[in-house]
Amino acid sequence: MVDGITPKINLGERIEPSKISTFNGPVRLKSIEQPETADFKTVMGGLVEQLNTDLNAPDQLVEDMMLDKADIHDVMAAIQKSEIQMNIATTALGKVIQSYEKIMQISI
Repeated sequence: MVDGITPKINLGERIEPSKISTFNGPVRLKSIEQPETADFKTVMGGLVEQLNTDLNAPDQLVEDMMLDKADIHDVMAAIQKSEIQMNIATTALGKVIQSYEKIMQISI
């Protein structure tokens, strides 16, 4: 442990024999990659649902403001937040489309 940082990987457990020669004999490290996230479709679906929820939030706040249940500042903050999220989503979509087009141009 150095400066309060504890390593999360035990390298001794991951070493296995290989054809690579070293001072103590051949060794190879086992793979540590483990899928911790869901597939692309599930992740994107969740992001789209969250975006839709966040884009509909200002509508409810406007209704609450008209009934004196919400402050105009909260409404404006929610509107700006949804506008920023829409800009980010639009930019991300553009990047995904550009990446797809570049992949489709690759000749095999």
